[in-house]
Amino acid sequence: MNRMILLVLATVLSGPAYGWDGTDTETGASIEIGKGNLVREGRDIEIYDSEAGSYRDVTIEDINRYGSGVEIEVYDSESGEYRTFEMEDD
Repeated sequence: MNRMILLVLATVLSGPAYGWDGTDTETGASIEIGKGNLVREGRDIEIYDSEAGSYRDVTIEDINRYGSGVEIEVYDSESGEYRTFEMEDD
């Protein structure tokens, strides 16, 4: 039981505390995934897109860890496009 509680706490606390910064690989725009978004495949999350100057809802399609970063492929239903973000892995 205690092990399960520790596992749940570690999962909850391992996410970014203030936001997760990255870059759109195609446009070079700064992207921020705000606190409170659970970044998992199939989940809808809210991002801040500096190029659009607004918040957008996207669906996470794929997550890949490489080197010191994380690549996230999302579907942006507003634009109808798939986008790839390179996120910092702190």
